[in-house]
Amino acid sequence: MTTDNHQTNAMAKAVAGHFYAVGVGPGAPDLLTLRAVNLIQSADIIITPRSAQTEVSMARQIIEPYLQNQEIIEQAYPMERNLDKTLRAWGQVAEMIAERSQRGQSIVQTTLGDPLLYSTSCYLLDQLRPRFPEGWIHVVPGISAMQTVAALSGDSLALQEDRLMLMTAHDLNEVEKAFTCCETLVLYKCGKKLGELAALLERQGLANQTFLACYAEQEGKQFITQDLRAAADGKPGYLATAIIHVGRRGWKTTNLDKNPEPKL
Repeated sequence: MTTDNHQTNAMAKAVAGHFYAVGVGPGAPDLLTLRAVNLIQSADIIITPRSAQTEVSMARQIIEPYLQNQEIIEQAYPMERNLDKTLRAWGQVAEMIAERSQRGQSIVQTTLGDPLLYSTSCYLLDQLRPRFPEGWIHVVPGISAMQTVAALSGDSLALQEDRLMLMTAHDLNEVEKAFTCCETLVLYKCGKKLGELAALLERQGLANQTFLACYAEQEGKQFITQDLRAAADGKPGYLATAIIHVGRRGWKTTNLDKNPEPKL
């Protein structure tokens, strides 16, 4: 990764031949960072990923107000739990990006949320590193679903000595174990598990301590509730995030706290 000055300047423009993985946040165009907007507007090529099962790139919809005359490539990817197939698909994209870079074109790949958190960018970055010179790959953080849903709930994610854990909801046995390891648990991709998750929370006495948001900050689609049982009867969608407040840990007093060293 690079540490040069142009990456740390929010008003910087995309540099010829360089690649940028840019987080565009949860859905609202005004939640992009200034750096993200400037790179999108100055890049030669914008790659907007979309699932092969859909015809619309949500990342493209988010950045639409900032598009000018850039070349837009909507990259369909296999949304399957098959690592070999996934790596092959993103390897082909990496070859295309490397070839465009050698032509002197600057490339931005936009991704929902943050590029390094359950993102397609993670696969692409791994494929690009052997193909790019040192310092030509850049990551621009974006507002994550975790931050967005917490803001909608108005409750703190962590305080004092609280432990915060983030995971997917695919394995509810692991979710149940996590209750003993943290004070706040954030679950991504829980739309298909809401019925089972609701039952688990009821057994654990946590049903009233959970906040769910689906398609957070996406105009006309956002759905928020604290009743997971009722939500399971509807169609919450893939982009569903739950925050479960297990408890509070508080400050732990140590011997050092009780007997601080004297000031000189």
